Amino acid sequence: MVDKELLNILCCPETKQSVALAGDDAVQKINEGIKAGNISNRSGAVVKEEIGGGLIREDRRFLYPIREDIPIMLIDEAIPFAE
Repeated sequence: MVDKELLNILCCPETKQSVALAGDDAVQKINEGIKAGNISNRSGAVVKEEIGGGLIREDRRFLYPIREDIPIMLIDEAIPFAE
C-alpha cells in the first residue's frame, strides 16, 4: 500500500493535479479488462500485467498503476479511467 505521506506529495506528472487511491472495485474492474486484453495505456500499448492498485487523477480521466507497492507515475503508463 502507498504510504500516506507519499500519497500527499504525489501528483500527476502531466497536469500536476492531485491523485487519490482507487477503490478495490475499480482495481478489480481494470484487472478483469487486463486479463481480457481490453486495456491499453496512454501510449497505446496493451497492458499485460495486472495492477495491485491505482492512483486516480483528480479529474478522474486517468489512473496511474501501482505494481508491487510502487506507483508508476509515467504519463505513457497511465490507463484511461472510466467509472
